[in-house]
Amino acid sequence: MKESFIEHLIDKMPLKEKIGQLLYIDYRKSNEKTINMTKEFEKVLEEYKPGGFILFTSNISNFTNTKKLIEDIQSISGNNMFIGVDQEGGEVQRLNENVGFSKIKPASLVQDAEEAYNLGKETGQNLLDIGVNMNMAPVLDILSNKENRVVKTRTYGSDPITVSKNALSFVKGLKEEKVISIGKHFPGHGSTFKDSHIDLPILYKTKEELYNLELIPFIEAIKEEIPGIMIGHIKLPKIDEYPSSMSEELINKLLREELTYKGIVMTDSLKMKALTKYYTSEEIYYRCIKSGNDFILMPENISLSFNTIYNAVNDGKISMDTINNSLRRILSLKLEIGLLDKEYLSYINQHNTLKKHR
Repeated sequence: MKESFIEHLIDKMPLKEKIGQLLYIDYRKSNEKTINMTKEFEKVLEEYKPGGFILFTSNISNFTNTKKLIEDIQSISGNNMFIGVDQEGGEVQRLNENVGFSKIKPASLVQDAEEAYNLGKETGQNLLDIGVNMNMAPVLDILSNKENRVVKTRTYGSDPITVSKNALSFVKGLKEEKVISIGKHFPGHGSTFKDSHIDLPILYKTKEELYNLELIPFIEAIKEEIPGIMIGHIKLPKIDEYPSSMSEELINKLLREELTYKGIVMTDSLKMKALTKYYTSEEIYYRCIKSGNDFILMPENISLSFNTIYNAVNDGKISMDTINNSLRRILSLKLEIGLLDKEYLSYINQHNTLKKHR
């Protein structure tokens, strides 16, 4: 019944709405807090019907206001959006004392799997209480380069087994509170030197070398059916000419086909200079969807990202199968956490009514 419901939604959804579901947007203005719903943001939500929204510190003032902003977003969208946040712990924790949440210990200081589980469970309770249903965590990177300052305190260490156990215990804690976890940054950021916020990291490793280290936590996460994986902006010249987030070799072939991953896949932020320094916005948006990402996270220009994907589909450069497959994963996950309960109940009632009249 659930599969037929998802197909029903996809069949009746216009192309523009389908593309809107692939956008995971933020809403921030430079040097300005955006803690309340504005007419401008309301128009964006109504026009593009994005699939997700990610909170940043500039959207957060206190618990009451932040919860109200999330409720307003859900009300305008029909209560079916993913609301995400980076709530890893340590230096990456958007919701903290400002909303009455306690500080989360950084991953590097977590003692064992039990502590990671407890932190995941507490984090999940807090996030759900304020209206967040997706956490862009945990970090699945292995700290093999001690000079790596980007993920140094954000990883569970340099041992792949420890990283896997602790990260997946954190995921378990989140899951028990019905919060989706997004493991990051595939295929692994721990051996890099450059910060992808500033420039494009280059990793001179073969696929076999990735299997021997970086991929281990991701493989374990896939076995445990982690609901989402985020793709980092890392160039691996021995595998593909394009960065991982734009690479069919790394997403469609390695992650989807070889590792048989069935969950949702999203890019890291598309505002990062790792991509914007070297590629046009149109090429970024096009290649990120073409390569197998279900979501593009934080496109710099929402209108341009929407139009680029829309035109690529109409021109046959991106197939409808690609779009529909992404929608199946996105909508199935939304149904799983209750974002489509109203629509699903209506579908069941219609189905039962038809059966009675046969």
